[in-house]
Amino acid sequence: MGFLHSGHLSLMKQARRECDHLVVSIYVNPLQFGPNEDLDTYPRDHEGDAAKCAEVGVDTLFLPPSLYDKDHSTTVTVAQLTHRLCGASRPGHFDGVTTVVARLFGLVQPHIAVFGEKDYQQLAVIRRMVRDLSMNINIMGGPLIRDTDGLALSSRNKYLSDTDRVRALSLNRSLHLIRNHTSASAAIRISDARKTLEADKIDYLEVVDPLSLEPVDQINGPARALVAAWIGNTRLIDNLAI
Repeated sequence: MGFLHSGHLSLMKQARRECDHLVVSIYVNPLQFGPNEDLDTYPRDHEGDAAKCAEVGVDTLFLPPSLYDKDHSTTVTVAQLTHRLCGASRPGHFDGVTTVVARLFGLVQPHIAVFGEKDYQQLAVIRRMVRDLSMNINIMGGPLIRDTDGLALSSRNKYLSDTDRVRALSLNRSLHLIRNHTSASAAIRISDARKTLEADKIDYLEVVDPLSLEPVDQINGPARALVAAWIGNTRLIDNLAI
């Protein structure tokens, strides 16, 4: 959705190595914002974004003023994967994501598409949509990119005051505590990790199966720890492989 940072650029560089023609779309999608969310104030910098795209060798920068006709009446919904985590606190959000991504896929007709692991649930949902609808597109995940202090890169980080940014580092610390904990019990790991979160409100802190996104009770194989929390007026997400 623009206001590009090095996390976005890492996805472009990954795609650049895989494809002959690299397309980047930038569109602040109104369908994925709920009431009272930051659609109108979401950071935008088209000129700066274009310069960054040029630096990494983007062939086509797609900047549509709008993607929907007035009589647009089709919504793409992925069930099961979207009812929990971010889907629980942001109803309709993932319908907006899958609808805009499906439309972009229809317009661009890509062979490969790269999405960041920063929004792990979104990546899982898009992969399921592509599988279920038999879209001949290889969905590649790009590693989550962090700033030097460990904060996951996000366009919304610009909202954080200096004090809030320090508190926001507790999200990453809580995930590492879960990963490095000696107990096999997910509940014990989560309980201890919650005590380290310096958030004004915790949306969720969970350990889930990396494919189904359902909670796990015992950590005896690959899993994913995910957190969403409010720091001041800013909702941040982070995740870590276990």
